[in-house]
Amino acid sequence: MADPVSFTLAVLALLATPGPTNTLLMTSGAATGPASSWRLIPVEVAGYTIAILAIGHLIGPIVAASWALGMILRVCVALYLAWVAIRLWRHHSAKIDGGRLIRPRDVFITTLLNPKALLFALGIVPLHGPHAAGYMIAFCLMVAVVGASWIVVGAAIHGGLLLEARTSLVPRIGAAFITAFAGYLVLAPMM
Repeated sequence: MADPVSFTLAVLALLATPGPTNTLLMTSGAATGPASSWRLIPVEVAGYTIAILAIGHLIGPIVAASWALGMILRVCVALYLAWVAIRLWRHHSAKIDGGRLIRPRDVFITTLLNPKALLFALGIVPLHGPHAAGYMIAFCLMVAVVGASWIVVGAAIHGGLLLEARTSLVPRIGAAFITAFAGYLVLAPMM
């Protein structure tokens, strides 16, 4: 997408859509507040950047040539998301209050494997155009702003829930959403 306006609207629309990374950011904001969640923003930016560059230049052409390989990758991503969901579901309140519910590596790996990266790499970010670096910088800035917005939404929940509800309900809601994404990822090609 070489048109800057179309590019910006497409990126913002896709980033604003709830997904596994956004769920982790919101859950972190809700469970521990924004102060301990801001460190996740550069990790999200790095995950998307690496994924987009790898998909756009290396993996995309290979996966496009093989339906089976694409399905295997989908199942692997779904299994990882299921593991993250189980971990969220089982977390104890002491760990939530300590800020260790959502770790940077969770956000990095989830973002690296996020299906949105495929859409960005193969259809939205003009990686092979004359202004590819400028588009990537703009993309990274938008990721940071939208990611911070998800943390703020979580922080608003953080401020509005009682401690007992926050420590048990928020991670379980996040786990339920991530499980739904994992299921969709595997079932979507069959629908």
